[in-house]
Amino acid sequence: MPWCDTHAMTQHLAEIARHVAEDAHAILIMDQAGWHMSKNLVVPENITILPLPPKSPELNPVENLWHFMRDNWLSNRVFKSYDDIVAHCKPMRFNPAAPANDP
Repeated sequence: MPWCDTHAMTQHLAEIARHVAEDAHAILIMDQAGWHMSKNLVVPENITILPLPPKSPELNPVENLWHFMRDNWLSNRVFKSYDDIVAHCKPMRFNPAAPANDP
């Protein structure tokens, strides 16, 4: 899904829950994005959400990844479509330090 909302997060949690062993419980550490903390969010019984403190991006490692991507992979470029952005970023999954290919 190319969007983030409560419905998408509910589906994401359901998929994670399917992969948690029967005798296990998952704890997911999340920032307090609206869709992470919505009262309408359906959290499976085998998952607990542990929210990070508000306004603490330094505790969220994914923030470092987004900053790196913006600086090295997404800035100063014009993309034709969503698919073009995804294709441009795919190599980063395997080697984030590699320079981005210019379009």
